Amino acid sequence: RTELVLREIMSSGGAEDDIPQAERKTVTDFCYLLDKSKQLFNGLRDLPQYGQKQWQSYFGRTFDVYTKLWKFQQQHRQVLDNRYGLKRWQIGEIASKIGQLYYHYYLRTSETSYLNEAFSFYSAIRQRSYYSQVNKEDRPELVVKKLRYYARFIVVCLLLNKMDVVKDLVKELSDEIEDYTHRFNTEDQVEWNLVLQEVAAFIEADPVMVLNDDNTIVITSNRLSETGAPLLEQGMIVGQLALADALIIGNCNNQVKFSELTIDMFRMLQALEREPMNLASQMNKPGMQESTEKPARRENPHKYLLYKPTFSQLYTFLAASFKELPANSVLLIYLSATGVFPSGRSDSEGPYDFGGVLTNSNRDIINGDAIHKRNQSYKEMHCLHPGDLYPFTRKPLFIIVDSSNSVAYKNFTNLFGQPLVCLLSPTAYPKALQDQSQRGSLFTLFLNNPLMAFLFVSGLSSMRRGLWEKCQDYLRKINRDIAQLLTHSRSIDQSFLQFFGDEFLRLLLTRFIFCSATMRMHKIFRETRNYPESYPQLPRDETVENPHLQKHILELASILDVRNVFLENTLDDY
Repeated sequence: RTELVLREIMSSGGAEDDIPQAERKTVTDFCYLLDKSKQLFNGLRDLPQYGQKQWQSYFGRTFDVYTKLWKFQQQHRQVLDNRYGLKRWQIGEIASKIGQLYYHYYLRTSETSYLNEAFSFYSAIRQRSYYSQVNKEDRPELVVKKLRYYARFIVVCLLLNKMDVVKDLVKELSDEIEDYTHRFNTEDQVEWNLVLQEVAAFIEADPVMVLNDDNTIVITSNRLSETGAPLLEQGMIVGQLALADALIIGNCNNQVKFSELTIDMFRMLQALEREPMNLASQMNKPGMQESTEKPARRENPHKYLLYKPTFSQLYTFLAASFKELPANSVLLIYLSATGVFPSGRSDSEGPYDFGGVLTNSNRDIINGDAIHKRNQSYKEMHCLHPGDLYPFTRKPLFIIVDSSNSVAYKNFTNLFGQPLVCLLSPTAYPKALQDQSQRGSLFTLFLNNPLMAFLFVSGLSSMRRGLWEKCQDYLRKINRDIAQLLTHSRSIDQSFLQFFGDEFLRLLLTRFIFCSATMRMHKIFRETRNYPESYPQLPRDETVENPHLQKHILELASILDVRNVFLENTLDDY
């Protein structure tokens, strides 16, 4: 290919002798680097998606070549313009590939700083208008490259909570799609319009708006900050386990999604990440940093994001995580999925008799929450049953199930004596509560952004920034008190305390108890199925029904002037 390009350049640019040797070498070197970069980039698709080590050296080589290519075109831009005919959209393509590399490195490592790097390259493309001339060329495939760039940029901005940029990008993408479909009359118009609809629904998924004094929307981040998790205090005896790996699985019918991320998956992945740091001050290239340059704080747990996986895909990733889990580490499994219920009565009450949650069957799935089988004597195949997770309880396992059949996982048995906790969502919400299921589950919202969830169940849809911050401070106090209740409890199962040493799990546990206590005090949450549950069970009087905690919840409601939606008769002691 290099020879072919060179021959074309020479024939269009006059006699070979007219081109200085140095300039010919520049073009040759550029063509070599361009070919090599494309070859390595395409090879990324063949790397296994699971397993944390095999891919790193390949990624390192790909980064090296793209770094050289990027610097080379900067240093020799004039020669490449004159002799190679380098177009601005081609420079944009290189920058876009580097942005994709950083984004995929984030997916592989869960290190949020790489998102900032992806954002830098995608921003540069837009600021320098690298793709602006594409519309003048009569080549629809080039316009599609531009549209895909926009879609990728939007994903990165969503993950970085840069909602103002997202809104601008959506408007630009909408104009580009209109121009593209008007000029080329293509068949993929419906698909691109669907992309626009999905991102619009994603942006509007939050049920409560926080507003500045000028009525602009405040962008709130729900990643772990320095003040996020309640600190461990003297005298708190907790385990030393660390969350090392997480599987985040989304398989809900009809839930808002964008780019293979449902809103529940999106919220949960942020609950398992720290605020991004500036990468430049931390390290050089991905995979290349020396141990001395590593950030002082602990890394984010590694994550696999699985959108509508089949049973075999889910099990493969689960087995890979289990195999690579370091000593004294925890594997977290988050399941946001449609419930699968057993049909017909079973004489036994084993781990395959209560149903579970849906896995993808690779064919059209019946809409609706209950999936029924034809033959009632067999178990549902496309379902993750509690029993399917038993082999993995040989190591510390922390399970969160958000489903209409979450209670199937209440019937767990701890076979191997390892720390094991399941946090289970309500299986139904009160009819009086406005149905928000398409915009994400209320239970997951409590685990990701407990104040927003509290406001929603209190009937509030917007709030001023000052009051929001005051309530966040009060919620931090509640979390500290919940941490004390848990660690001072005399009858709590030890598994909860063994997980409590990890700050991500500590925050999830305190938010779970806040969620459960709130729902138990709420006037319209009156049925047992409206409440979260856990395995092992928490001692209610010491945690979710503790009078001290109930008093705090009423005080938070008073700050918001919504005390009337909560029951007060639980506080006779006061």
